[in-house]
Amino acid sequence: MIPKLLSLLCFRLCVGQIDRLDNGPRLKPSLSAWPSSVVALRSSVTLQCISPTPCLYFILKKEGVVLKSSKPDDLGEKTADFHITELQQRDAGFYTCEYYRKHRLARVSPASDGLLLLVTGYLPKPSLQAHLWSTVTTGGKVTLRCQNITNVSGSVMFALLKVGSAWPVQTRKAAGLQLDFSLQNVTARDSGRYSCVYYLERIPFFASGPSDPLEISVTDPPCTKSEGYTMGNLIRLGMAAVVVLMVGIFLVEAWYSRRVSPSRPSAPGER
Repeated sequence: MIPKLLSLLCFRLCVGQIDRLDNGPRLKPSLSAWPSSVVALRSSVTLQCISPTPCLYFILKKEGVVLKSSKPDDLGEKTADFHITELQQRDAGFYTCEYYRKHRLARVSPASDGLLLLVTGYLPKPSLQAHLWSTVTTGGKVTLRCQNITNVSGSVMFALLKVGSAWPVQTRKAAGLQLDFSLQNVTARDSGRYSCVYYLERIPFFASGPSDPLEISVTDPPCTKSEGYTMGNLIRLGMAAVVVLMVGIFLVEAWYSRRVSPSRPSAPGER
């Protein structure tokens, strides 16, 4: 009996939330890709739509056309996962998601921001090189040059990728066959393996294979450690000096006390 009452209560709360949404402006959901929005041919990707409120139905669209719809198993859920397997070139493009309540007066939410899904491997891979060095100190600058070896007709974009990141680090339009990516004020978090791809800016979004990975290492400046050691040494020397000074003061006071103390009076009969 209690589980049924709890389920009914949850349902009424969710319905109440949606009813309030139906009477007011709706917030748009967000759409993300895992493991990345740049994926290889014949691999898999999960597109996750997140709404600002639970108990809703979800729609996934590609270029404005409905692909899939989903209803959360749990009325309290705010997310829906859309799985795409065995990716082909035709799966590349802009995706959005929306949410709504399924009834005759249903109002669909605004669409999420568009997510560009790239399926790599259609065009020859580029090369990626670091200008001067691939090792840089904290606060420095790294310039990575992505170079295409094939002249592709149409407007071309370049994307800098990092292993472990779900989104391109940078995306820029190219005026020629190469493009420089600049990483400013780098920190240890910028260390890692980078690669790049190029792709057509418009449909059908043909994309190259990723370049061979390039390892970037960000280290602390040499002076940082030495300064740390110097400061530690100064602190230790200062403490030692204080101890020596205190011992010296104690010895001086003891010596002075012995000098000024009166002589012991002679006992009767002593000469």
